[in-house]
Amino acid sequence: MNYNKKKAINAIAAFIVIVIGSYVIVAQQTIAGEWKATDRLRDDSSDDSIYLSMTWTRGKGTNRNGRTYKFSELDGLSASSVINGKATFRLIREAGTFEFQGQFTNGTGEGTFRFDPAMGFVDAMRSRGIDIMAEGRKSEQTLEEKLYTAAMLNVTTTLADDLISSGFGKLDLDDLIKAAIFKIDGRFMAEMKATGFPGLTMEELVKARIFKIDADYVRAINAAGFSNLGFEGVVKFAIFKVTPEFLNELRNAGLTSFTAEEVVKFRIFKIDADFIREAKAADPNITSEELVRRRLGVGRLRSTN
Repeated sequence: MNYNKKKAINAIAAFIVIVIGSYVIVAQQTIAGEWKATDRLRDDSSDDSIYLSMTWTRGKGTNRNGRTYKFSELDGLSASSVINGKATFRLIREAGTFEFQGQFTNGTGEGTFRFDPAMGFVDAMRSRGIDIMAEGRKSEQTLEEKLYTAAMLNVTTTLADDLISSGFGKLDLDDLIKAAIFKIDGRFMAEMKATGFPGLTMEELVKARIFKIDADYVRAINAAGFSNLGFEGVVKFAIFKVTPEFLNELRNAGLTSFTAEEVVKFRIFKIDADFIREAKAADPNITSEELVRRRLGVGRLRSTN
């Protein structure tokens, strides 16, 4: 065997070793663990969902997560099959597939699962300008773990396309995960834009969802005389449960002038219409600040005599 031929064979052999080695590494990183499930969270025989939790370990750490799934999402599982018997079912997502095996007894199940990541999902997202392999959400996560999270939350290319077409701008996996968790889509973005809040960041959109701020709430607050709050001002109102009804109650109680900060103080110190009427009966000219002081028991009301 001449030198060049031997060199070529060695190069091919080395390539095969690299390919096989890479395959082994991927196989070793396949996520596997245990699952538990119950469909007895509510006394509702018509309920079409099941609560499914998964536990798996990585090094010395334990990962646990769970959520409610529709039976229609779980291939091979139905309301009747979770009563008793062996179970083999799948949760198929764009980012990968969960394979479950186990047993159900009286509506409660447990067993083992394996997650097979879909590497094509990485390419599909990259073609949209989203690099899943880049550092971001919990940068210590492996690619497989990122895909596991994306699959569990049902992050899809459709969601990415929707946000991109709505003019959100550059997206990353963190953004998509938040959008999936808090149900943020192009329609919600458009509604918030129409109420005077264009270009909200994902963090701001998440705030809106957490504090139940939607277009109806913003319009109602605007109509109640607070159209210049800005987004953070609206968030503060929502946090302290300032509603249009509450604002109207203040006015009906005879308090005709008050600032946004004063309204928030009223909520903090539980100053309502009844308290205002009582205070104004003693002092018709009482101010918002004096109402707060009265609630705190500081100072005295001015004499009307």
